[in-house]
Amino acid sequence: MTEDAIATTGIARHGAARLPSVDIDSFNIELKDDEGFLGDRASKGAFRKILERWRKPLRKSGEDPFGDEPSDEISKKKLDDMLIGEDTEASAVVHSAIEEFAQELAYVTRRFLKTKYWAKTERIIVGGGFRESRLGALAIARAEIILKSEDFKVDMMPIRFHPDDAGLIGSLHLAPSWIFEAHDGVLAVDIGGTNIRCGVVETRWKKAPDLSKATVWKSELWRHADDEPTREGAVKRLVKMLKDLIDAAEAEDLKLAPFIGVACPGVIDADGSIEKGAQNLPGNWESSKFNLPASLVEAIPEIGGHDTAVVMHNDGVVQGLAEVPFMQDVERWGVLTIGTGLGNARYTNRRKDNGKDEKNGNNGEKSEKKPKKAKKADD
Repeated sequence: MTEDAIATTGIARHGAARLPSVDIDSFNIELKDDEGFLGDRASKGAFRKILERWRKPLRKSGEDPFGDEPSDEISKKKLDDMLIGEDTEASAVVHSAIEEFAQELAYVTRRFLKTKYWAKTERIIVGGGFRESRLGALAIARAEIILKSEDFKVDMMPIRFHPDDAGLIGSLHLAPSWIFEAHDGVLAVDIGGTNIRCGVVETRWKKAPDLSKATVWKSELWRHADDEPTREGAVKRLVKMLKDLIDAAEAEDLKLAPFIGVACPGVIDADGSIEKGAQNLPGNWESSKFNLPASLVEAIPEIGGHDTAVVMHNDGVVQGLAEVPFMQDVERWGVLTIGTGLGNARYTNRRKDNGKDEKNGNNGEKSEKKPKKAKKADD
């Protein structure tokens, strides 16, 4: 890749602590206790293990309402149906699993709230695929009640957007607002250990300058885990998906801004390299010789006749950023994303008055601080 390509990868720092609307106080903190990483206690896999434990007593007596179906293969829809179905024993098993998982989620959240990075958090948004289900919503609500019973003054609620959409919509908040003027949408990428999703996010900026009405206009999903591609093969497929979306937008006269927002697992350095945390992606994405933003700019140097800008950040951070317009009534808030692990980020809103940051009184400018990231801690 050329030096020019690297130089034009972004209009802001990758993995930045200061974004147009928020300061990122921390992300990907890895808390531990005697049993290992705390995030493992509140993951999708943890819920399935809990469900399995509650099924065991019934299985021994030959009365398991789920039959021989493995706990990790039962769909969320089926579990939701069991909650309100006529089989009271099945319903009781699911309710028991929800209650135990809620206790674990409350325990993990409590530990986050006791760290200095999460001090004075007023609201926590819970994202990830688990939140899509009724059982996920109940677990989140129950965890909130548990915390409030212990005098933690914090609200917990499911993320508003579908998690798949949130991972794309959040990319809007990586860009300065001026980039949306005279454009209808931007390209966004959400990279995960199983899937890569690309989309055109329609900003609807003229209707809502705070981006609260943004929506995913069109998206494509590739389940790369099924194909087991090389790193180069994955990037090539990603570029093709983006070019197809550019063509689709042009065909519909939807004007794209020359910007690509990328959400990616791991600790993202300022130059766009991945320091660590990308072990589930195809190939070695942590290599010093690999730079995804530079690769994208090299493959798509222009959008709409203007130089392409790419900004990349941690995927948990980006999913949480979709909530920025709805968090303006609090100052400090966080996100927990329940997936293979437990993604986390804490934000502080930047208050502005006539373009001036109220905290600094200098038009929002202050020295760039480095966010607390991927920190291993015992409390």
